Amino acid sequence: MKSYDEALNIIMDNVVRLGGERTDLESAPGRILAEHVVSDVDMPPFDKAAMDGYACRREDLGEELTVLETLAAGRVPTHAVGPKQCAKIMTGAVVPEGADCVVMVEYTKNPTETTMRFTGENTDDNICPRGEDVRTGDVVLKAGQLIRPQHIAVLASVGCVEPPVACRPRVGIISTGSELVSPSEKPEPSQIRDSNSSQLSAQVIRSGGASVNLGSAGDTEEAIGRAIEEAKSETDMVLLTGGVSMGDFDLVPDILEKKGFDILFAKVAVKPGKPTLFARAGDVVCFGLPGNPVSSYVMFELFVRPLLYGMMGHEWIPATSCATLAETYRRKKTERLSWVPVTLREDGSATPVEYHGPAHSGSLTGADGLIPVPVGVNELAKETNVTVRLI
Repeated sequence: MKSYDEALNIIMDNVVRLGGERTDLESAPGRILAEHVVSDVDMPPFDKAAMDGYACRREDLGEELTVLETLAAGRVPTHAVGPKQCAKIMTGAVVPEGADCVVMVEYTKNPTETTMRFTGENTDDNICPRGEDVRTGDVVLKAGQLIRPQHIAVLASVGCVEPPVACRPRVGIISTGSELVSPSEKPEPSQIRDSNSSQLSAQVIRSGGASVNLGSAGDTEEAIGRAIEEAKSETDMVLLTGGVSMGDFDLVPDILEKKGFDILFAKVAVKPGKPTLFARAGDVVCFGLPGNPVSSYVMFELFVRPLLYGMMGHEWIPATSCATLAETYRRKKTERLSWVPVTLREDGSATPVEYHGPAHSGSLTGADGLIPVPVGVNELAKETNVTVRLI
């Protein structure tokens, strides 16, 4: 049985990098850049007024100045500013040649329609110099960047309208179990709806992957083997739920080996999720996840999500929050690292949610995150500082 760190290291040592493609700006958020993006322009592309006012020569500020013209953003100056001259200027406009400062309009007065006098004691330059933010040839976004909405403006400003992005991993999802029926069906006695497939599909999409739901397979070697063969031939990653424990119908490990997969580990010292399996066949990786929905959700977040991002060249770091426990948490068994769902309060405290075990999928609906309880620890006292892994 592998520890959490050992299992994660094995997984990340088996990252299979995918190729790249081009996408448009509207489709880019959530994708991973496959190449550096380089600017083809200076930004700003000219000396730019930082506010509304008058473009002047600092040495003339004690004089009454003649206003040569009014410069709006997008207009090219037609006059250079000489001695005892200025130009009225708007925020974002090109600063005319000869001017070395822009005085704020609030600190000026106009003795006549064509003159201006500075009424302040001093002024900042109030000019954004050409290339202050970016120089032509600068890398503005690096390969491996997860593209968020704030990056779209950067891409647009350097003319990168079809950014190079990593291909999305195709993830085949298979639920095993003869008791499973489609979520659209009313279960008969002894049956349950397949919730894992939909949950995992949503997690795959949130992680930037392309979900391929291959449905459920009954507890027979033929049915599971056929589903694995299909997934192996059509996808980059296979996610199986159920059939990985020690029961008479837990057939997945043997079938995977028969289908050419090397099993790299079959158990992890993590709760929930002990019977988690990781295997590889060529460039196709496979996770065998527990059948209980809380276990499969947690194992995806701990192990599958980092690998999915790694396949696209992104080093994913989960978001966390610091909190103090609102109440003491106790457990009886301490041989595994536990991940406990909690809710966060406005006062900065965290409260464990009502949790009946790994089949209690509703426990996660009110949870904000998970807190780790280390191996060998049976109690976290009230007001203990904890790190919450946000979900």
